[in-house]
Amino acid sequence: MNILHNTDLGTKQKALAINLNPKIYGSFAEIGAGQDVAANFFKAGASSGTIAKTMSAYDMTFSDAIYGAQQVRRYVSENRLKSMLDHEYGLLIERLAEQRGDTTTFFSFSNTVSALNYHKTNDSHGWMGVRFQLEPNGPYNDVVLHVKLLDNDNNLQQQAVGVLGVNLMYACFYYNEHPPVFLLSLMDDLSKDRIQIDMIRFEGPGFSKVDNRLMSLHLVKYGFSNAAVFGPDGKNQQPSEVLYKKHIVVVRGRFRPLINVHMDMLNTGVKQFMQEPDVDKNNVMVITELTLQSLKERNADQSAEIDEKDFLERVDILCSLGQTVMISNFHEYYKLVAYLSKITKLKLGVVLGYPNLEYIFSEEHYNDLEGGILESFATLFSRKVKLFIYPTLRDGVIWNCLRFYPPPHLIDLYRYLIANNKIEDIRHYNEKNLSVDTNIVLDLIKQASPGWEEYVPAEVATMIKDRCLFGYPCEVVPAIEAEAHPAKSKKADTAKSTPTQNDNPIKTF
Repeated sequence: MNILHNTDLGTKQKALAINLNPKIYGSFAEIGAGQDVAANFFKAGASSGTIAKTMSAYDMTFSDAIYGAQQVRRYVSENRLKSMLDHEYGLLIERLAEQRGDTTTFFSFSNTVSALNYHKTNDSHGWMGVRFQLEPNGPYNDVVLHVKLLDNDNNLQQQAVGVLGVNLMYACFYYNEHPPVFLLSLMDDLSKDRIQIDMIRFEGPGFSKVDNRLMSLHLVKYGFSNAAVFGPDGKNQQPSEVLYKKHIVVVRGRFRPLINVHMDMLNTGVKQFMQEPDVDKNNVMVITELTLQSLKERNADQSAEIDEKDFLERVDILCSLGQTVMISNFHEYYKLVAYLSKITKLKLGVVLGYPNLEYIFSEEHYNDLEGGILESFATLFSRKVKLFIYPTLRDGVIWNCLRFYPPPHLIDLYRYLIANNKIEDIRHYNEKNLSVDTNIVLDLIKQASPGWEEYVPAEVATMIKDRCLFGYPCEVVPAIEAEAHPAKSKKADTAKSTPTQNDNPIKTF
């Protein structure tokens, strides 16, 4: 059944619809930011048909007595939320399953939220989740999300939490078969300048067909957040929790597909970053980043769309290689650095190809900034960040930092950055990789041309063949032998610096 997103339903109407549904019954437990979710259900009317219990435990000692002591004393955390869901849902089943389990789909709603304090000095955010049944006596499902509160007023933040909680409850019971509609409905009666949702996770048999990595993509695509992160296991993670107080190394790419040059760039860049004197080798987090722009491919009518199957093929490979993946809407590097610098104060490393160094020094990309390129550089280079530049081969010449010539009026600025250890060439790279073009390798894969495997890591070649990734024709045996080294081209690197209709203007490598 195709269910459309009913944007005409307001918060009160949603709460009332749940209250009037005789099958839905459960409890609310809220820590911080008032009791605004439960309050919406009380105010809507007929709440006795829905609410078995509401509670809160603001005091840490009381909270620990109910939900268990925290190993790390962070009460606004996913661990605390999980403890709340476990405890409250367990009580429902224990006390009510025998009495009304045959006719009821039980739920437990929980949140733990830090709203704006009196002095407005804290980071306003929270965790919210629902554990619920989709059929009486059925197994439970979980939906958990993390929200950032952007209003500059405590009461407004509490009100936003209340609206979001009702939207989440309604979506769990009425949009659970339609994840895109589920996500979009979370913003009903809200706006993106009031909240950001930077992590959501669907778990349970009712969501067996939901790929949470795709949900991360949708969060960024819909503008709910500028970035989303998931680990090698494909499990969505909250960026601030996984990156907090870490040295971060970011490698941006299209990874379509991931080839040997990408691995060389990743390995040499990370190794060089770890040799920095102010970097703790045991506290480094490596992120492979895909931007929305790098995921978009041009159609015949020149419109740009994201192919979700293609996205999953790229991240399947990255995750299989143990990579933590970030999806972002940071087209410019200074925005990426600004975002990460809010999470950690430790040194950052950005590994990028030579064409991107040219992009960074192109002033036309900063026309929207009042301070132009200097304003962007103040963000990009004023923090503890260093760029590691992977070279490019053009017309038989290897181009690196020493061969880079910015516009005359920026030469002194460039020299300053080099002298102050803000930009550095990657050393000990594999020179034979420089003549390989990613787009040509992709064409060879699609044609199943003999020898394409030598340009990608062995485990990647195996995955492409086994799963028919990137258009690999699994059922077709190539009849024509390719040239000895078909992926190599003297013009390959020139093509890298000249965008085609399928390329992101920011070149990756």
